[in-house]
Amino acid sequence: MTKTFRGTYTVMITPGDAATGLDLPTLAAFTDWQIAQGIHGLIPLGSTGEFLSLSEDERVAVAETVVRTAAARVPVLIGTGAEDTREAVRLSRQAEALGADGVMVIPPFYSTPTDDEIVRHYRTIGEAVGIPVMVYNNPATANVDLRPELVARIAECETCRYIKESTLEVTRVRDIIRLCGDRMTVFGGILGFESFVEGAQGWVAVASNVAPGPLATLFSLVADEGRVKDAHALYLRWLPVIEAVGGQRYVAASKALLGHMGLDVGLPRPPRMPLPAEVDAAMAALVNGFGLRFGGGA
Repeated sequence: MTKTFRGTYTVMITPGDAATGLDLPTLAAFTDWQIAQGIHGLIPLGSTGEFLSLSEDERVAVAETVVRTAAARVPVLIGTGAEDTREAVRLSRQAEALGADGVMVIPPFYSTPTDDEIVRHYRTIGEAVGIPVMVYNNPATANVDLRPELVARIAECETCRYIKESTLEVTRVRDIIRLCGDRMTVFGGILGFESFVEGAQGWVAVASNVAPGPLATLFSLVADEGRVKDAHALYLRWLPVIEAVGGQRYVAASKALLGHMGLDVGLPRPPRMPLPAEVDAAMAALVNGFGLRFGGGA
């Protein structure tokens, strides 16, 4: 049975570094901890997971480890974006065979495809698999912008049922819902609380790598309990952590925070660099200030 995706989903870091390769035992422990903390879903091999810096064998190992460890306790979507539509189809079919509940697919990120080419890209992927496709709009990295009118065309493919909307224009959540109705479920990409208020049914979050419990609660307060004022207060409390993993250092900052929390996940892969000493010290102070620790609650 196809699962319904809803809630706060962590776009996961990938433990290990260029010197040591993957650290699959740590990835399994991290997966267990995320679920124990109440996260609603997991997405390995996204941008935060450095998917473009992993080999084919490494990507398969990451997907297998997360799917096996999650053991159907929460949905797992695998990032399967590629520049070539045929490769994106292959990776999506592979993810389905590995037991993924869905795939998240960024559009071709170099060729600057036209709207018609983008629609065909997603339709081809969607028709090739039997699991839901989460379209991923991130114009800052993909070099194209999936505006609401284009998303409505993509939504004509029955399998393309979800979108991660990663711009700072929160009104896009409103417009996608208005144009697509129940054919497309919106997840915020950058803006969590604001997207929930506009009707988004989820958030693909970076900050939940380090604070899965509070950011899962943030969704539940708005979407399930209607406690918007309480959710806003919680959002403001955790905003320093959310902002700490924003911008270009999102991978390095997430890994540094987890390291200070007691989980060594290694360094980012090149060309990404570790944080400068003064920024790393600020991350350590943030962890101490919030009482963050791996293996326990926030």
